[in-house]
Amino acid sequence: MTGTVSHLLIGMVVFIVSHIAMSSLPVRTLIIQKIGKQKFKGLYSLITIAEMSWVITAYNNAPAEIYWKPHNAFKHLTLSLMLITIISIIAALTPINSDERTDGPQGIYRVTRQPMMWGITLCSTTHELDNGELYALIFFGGLTVQALAGTVQVNRRKACLEGNIWQAYAAKGSHIPFAAILAKRTHFSAKKIGCLPVILGIIIYLVLLILHETVIGIAAISRVSGLFD
Repeated sequence: MTGTVSHLLIGMVVFIVSHIAMSSLPVRTLIIQKIGKQKFKGLYSLITIAEMSWVITAYNNAPAEIYWKPHNAFKHLTLSLMLITIISIIAALTPINSDERTDGPQGIYRVTRQPMMWGITLCSTTHELDNGELYALIFFGGLTVQALAGTVQVNRRKACLEGNIWQAYAAKGSHIPFAAILAKRTHFSAKKIGCLPVILGIIIYLVLLILHETVIGIAAISRVSGLFD
């Protein structure tokens, strides 16, 4: 069964459902009350690692059923947007030297309240367009669904837990990327994001570009194909 599309589909459904369930406020609150917040984070991480190992194994062993041949433009789009994706995720992990609840969204959070989830969404969506195999659609499509569901859940959870403080903060930003900037509730500032996420993002992007064939089995670009043969 490990070499079937059904196995991959089951694994991805379990991954999505379990994460949505554990991230829901009632379930999350109950588990934290029982074992504490830090142990909950550890449990959540262990479950994520175990399920992703299952899904990745199923993905690697699934048969290549090609549904269409993607246009080369999608490959260039993926290569271009992946750099933005990586920088966004790193910026989301970079500490911000201000009280956001008082000062409003800062750094990458001026673009969206959920930069990491939207970064994962962008990554998985572009990879869907760049691959014509059924197993790729299930894998990357599942990641897209999970990431988008995550953005909604986090916003709802914080609204319930923080009440008016969150509402005041949320009013200065936006869930949808760039919506608050376009509405002039805030403004984009590259300086606020800083140089570190950009520098680290470029380095990680180049490393992933070079190691893509070694790790994934397919070269991201022809110039690095067979580099470590």
